[in-house]
Amino acid sequence: MSSELATVIYGLGILVLFFLNRNQDSRTRKALWLPVIWLLIIGSRPVSEWLNIAPTTNSPDQYLDGSPLDRAVFAALLAIGLVVLFARGRRVIALLGSNWPILLFFAYCALSTTWSDYPDVAFKRWVKAMGDVVMVLIVVTDADPGAAIRKLLSRVGLVLLPVSVLLIKYFPVMGRAYTPEFGYWQQMYIGVTASKNSLGELALIFGLAATWELTELFQDKSALNRGRRLCVQGTIIAMVLWVFWTADSITSLSCFVLGAALLLVTASESFRSQTLIHIVILAMVSAATLVILVAPNLLSILGRDPTLTGRTQIWSTVLDVPVNRWTGTGFESFWLGDRMQRIWNLWWWHPNEAHNGYIEVLLNLGWVGISLLALLVIAGYKKILTGLRDTSLARLELAYLLVAIVYSFTEAGFRMLSLTWVFLLLAIVSAGIPVAEFQADPTSPYEMDGARASAALGSRTWSDPEPESF
Repeated sequence: MSSELATVIYGLGILVLFFLNRNQDSRTRKALWLPVIWLLIIGSRPVSEWLNIAPTTNSPDQYLDGSPLDRAVFAALLAIGLVVLFARGRRVIALLGSNWPILLFFAYCALSTTWSDYPDVAFKRWVKAMGDVVMVLIVVTDADPGAAIRKLLSRVGLVLLPVSVLLIKYFPVMGRAYTPEFGYWQQMYIGVTASKNSLGELALIFGLAATWELTELFQDKSALNRGRRLCVQGTIIAMVLWVFWTADSITSLSCFVLGAALLLVTASESFRSQTLIHIVILAMVSAATLVILVAPNLLSILGRDPTLTGRTQIWSTVLDVPVNRWTGTGFESFWLGDRMQRIWNLWWWHPNEAHNGYIEVLLNLGWVGISLLALLVIAGYKKILTGLRDTSLARLELAYLLVAIVYSFTEAGFRMLSLTWVFLLLAIVSAGIPVAEFQADPTSPYEMDGARASAALGSRTWSDPEPESF
């Protein structure tokens, strides 16, 4: 089949999937397209790379400059997003009040830019990182948060996954890359992303969403448009499994297995007690810790590299770099300047991350940052467990939190503009918010003062008294 014909067929297939997955009864705002565009970019490649005008990054100085086009695109999306949130002021304030650990973490990140070697660069990156929070708030403050989350997942997943398959199969110049490894050039499959690990992360995030939808549909025999929705989610799962098989990203595949197992376990209400959830989560995290951090030689039994493809050497190298262990080098500042050049002199492939989310936070934000991140995750975990009694969405939120914890053992999962990080934030912020169909409620959190609103979140159906076009 020619690439032109394949493009037409895949394009029509994507349109058919969107048509089958439509839900005319759900009411979401047009502003939802902002986080959709944001995720389409961070889930694939920067705009400058798609246009083949991305600046080269052969030196740390070039890495500092970045792309003016990408900076302008993210700035425009962020500015429009802030306008939307301003129009939804009362809802946003109520949500921020109930998610103060996230505010505290990002406040510390902002403060840390002051002791960075490159404070202007660090601050620009912090502003861009706030875009992740803005997009999450746009989704969760929608008139129907549950429908907004579903539409976000479908709009992004139904584009990036099929296009990844298309590029890998019919546009190898764009969908594949080559890297010198073990003395010869090896081919890796990247799809719409920039690396096989990013492609695996893409399959992980949207594969879990499809698994959650399937378990919901199998349980609810009377679900609206159940047959065609099963067809759509089954197609997504098929593409996800193909991507895992092709990309050979063991981290993402392992996390998908853990997350999917958790979704299957929590599908039964009899397994939703907090005690059982604690045991399951602890067992899964402990197993991952044992294999990856305590006894990596076990990986050789599975035919994998016990050094995690050189990750353990990178961890040893970066941890030997003298930095302030309490406060770090400043937000997103470790991989800059002379430090970056010294590490690049050791590694031909020029790493720009530690391939471990916890080490990455330690290097940039120190033990203070690690503590605030732990507070954020623990508070989110408690919120999600509470929500398990009231909404099925909490099952997906719990799966995203679990995979963020495990994925970050071997990838920088807590880094800005990362799918894993964005969906961790989305899981925590949306936790406890009812996703039942929109109803008018005079005791809506939007109509209360801040303290009462924060207390009411998680026990009321959301209303939308503010007239708005967003």
